[in-house]
Amino acid sequence: MELYSFSIDILFLLFLIAVIAGFLDTLAGGGGLISLPALILSGIPPLAALGTNKLQGSMGTATATLMMLKKKKVRFEDVKYLMLFAFIGSASGSIAVQFMDTDLLNFIVPSILFLIAIYFLISPHADENDKKPKISSKKYQTIIVPSIGWYDGMFGPGTGSFFALAGVSLRGHGLINSTAIAKTLNFATNFASLLIFLMAGQVVWVIGLLMMFGQFIGAWLGSHFLFKINPRILRFIVVFMCLGMLLKYNHDMGWISF
Repeated sequence: MELYSFSIDILFLLFLIAVIAGFLDTLAGGGGLISLPALILSGIPPLAALGTNKLQGSMGTATATLMMLKKKKVRFEDVKYLMLFAFIGSASGSIAVQFMDTDLLNFIVPSILFLIAIYFLISPHADENDKKPKISSKKYQTIIVPSIGWYDGMFGPGTGSFFALAGVSLRGHGLINSTAIAKTLNFATNFASLLIFLMAGQVVWVIGLLMMFGQFIGAWLGSHFLFKINPRILRFIVVFMCLGMLLKYNHDMGWISF
């Protein structure tokens, strides 16, 4: 990977963006749609930006995962196989993106973000209470989780929101419980994807390490805030983040202008 030159102002801005992304990603997902465009706008080529985003994002999700386990909000025994299938799906997606045109995602991602926002806005069940699952744990583990993992490996932004939605709508988890589990799965997908991008040499270390520190701070703050927040407020944050990501995505694609 060739070396890049960055001013102090750009480095400081990327650090702050990582703090904000880590905090919001822990609460509602979508931090990647803040950090990834920032990396690309700083002049890093797209594939290297994806790899660097995985490096810094892995710190955020690792911090959140450790906090969930430490606070006993998630048991490793309950998520270890989910994490394994998420890892496999993400690794496959990261390998695929090295060789494929991802233009189709430009249409799929905003559609999914819109549906997530609508679901959490109108669903009466996305609260603190667990409900009856709609699919078996085996189907969820072997089909849904690796599919979301594949998306994260190939592109990534919004993955935490997708995992949270899947947990609520398909497995009947309460929103806070689903969000906590989503952090562990998101760590597995980030780590798997990072390994592939490292092997491909698609990481800018000076930026990635700086943003890792910012992600650690943001995720630590978010992990402490998550279990103190009212589920209704968390629903609002998820909806707000999804709509914000949708507007940001459409603006970056040139489909709308402000």
